[in-house]
Amino acid sequence: MEFSQYDVNALLQITNRPNLVFTEGRGMWLTDHNGKRYLDYLQGWAVNCLGHSPQCIVDALASQGAKLINPSPAFYNEPSIRLASMLTANSCFDRVFFANSGAEANEGAIKLARKWGKLNKSAAGENRYEIITFNHGFHGRTLATMSASGKSGWDTMFAPQVPGFPKAELNDIASVEALITDRTVAVMLEPVQGESGVIPAQPEFMQALRALTKQRNLLLIVDEVQAGMGRTGELFAYQLSGIEPDIMTLGKGIGGGVPLSAMLCREEIAVFEAGEQGGTYNGNPVMTAVGAAVLDELLKPGFLQSVKDTGAYLRAELLKLCDRHGLEGERGEGLLRALKLGRDIGPQIVEQARNLEPVGLLLNSPRPDLLRFMPALNVSRDEIDQMIAMLSAVLDKIGR
Repeated sequence: MEFSQYDVNALLQITNRPNLVFTEGRGMWLTDHNGKRYLDYLQGWAVNCLGHSPQCIVDALASQGAKLINPSPAFYNEPSIRLASMLTANSCFDRVFFANSGAEANEGAIKLARKWGKLNKSAAGENRYEIITFNHGFHGRTLATMSASGKSGWDTMFAPQVPGFPKAELNDIASVEALITDRTVAVMLEPVQGESGVIPAQPEFMQALRALTKQRNLLLIVDEVQAGMGRTGELFAYQLSGIEPDIMTLGKGIGGGVPLSAMLCREEIAVFEAGEQGGTYNGNPVMTAVGAAVLDELLKPGFLQSVKDTGAYLRAELLKLCDRHGLEGERGEGLLRALKLGRDIGPQIVEQARNLEPVGLLLNSPRPDLLRFMPALNVSRDEIDQMIAMLSAVLDKIGR
């Protein structure tokens, strides 16, 4: 089918897309409307943690869809109870609120922290509402989460911003301490900054941050929308530092491809009253049945160790690529990694890799001098080798 036969003008233009339509996906592979196959290292921006259309998700969708799709969040449903129990049993948290996107989960975390700050006023009797976030951080595309993000240019895009989000510097504890006032209620960060180029928070920084927030009676919120659900080799990225936060948000990988997110908190932070938080689809049984199926896979013996081992293999192969092509290096955790190119050729690489024949390669360049890799957590070493060979061929071509 020719691309011109698709009426793409019916869609609102929000991003520049190539002239192809994906029609099928299996594992690490996508197929477009012409039948061309692509090795996919985006996986929906770290969403498809088990690859495209894994059998466990297909089965969960079919099974739950045949039973109950939406009873309303005014009532309990079994899959949401089961997934919430699995999450609390495998984390330091006690309560779970389900939503549809990472931004929505982060909105919930912001609201919960501000409600807690209203109930736990400063020594001067002042409501606490400010949440210290970080330059280059990314928390979503709602007005509040854009304001919480530290992405360049977002402070004016839909001005005025939502106030109350002073920005510190990642891995600089003094920059956090300098921003604390009687209005501060929490510190919120990604344990690995994804959109800014896969920049991990150092374990020592996370430990110092936890100590500081406890000392100053502040909440610590970890945004694990991208880094959670096994992506770093631990089930949750906060576990890399051996700390226990107060609130955590999840998205992307928790649904394995379907719209699902979650906000988790400790019991003493669970201060919402009826009517203060909700959503038409929160805890939807079809989505949470999928989430439970995904988590079942991640918790199987050896799965997370395989993510660590495969992440180490990907790191080693990327370093070899650096040696061959004179690149600057790589960084990341587990199977969330970045290749530092040393020059602004990222978009050029993305386009040329996609256009390779007979098989294309899908890559992401969140910054012009960097590539980000977010493969399925069950990616094979052969698929890593194939990606490295294809990327090396593109680099050879660009280098000439």
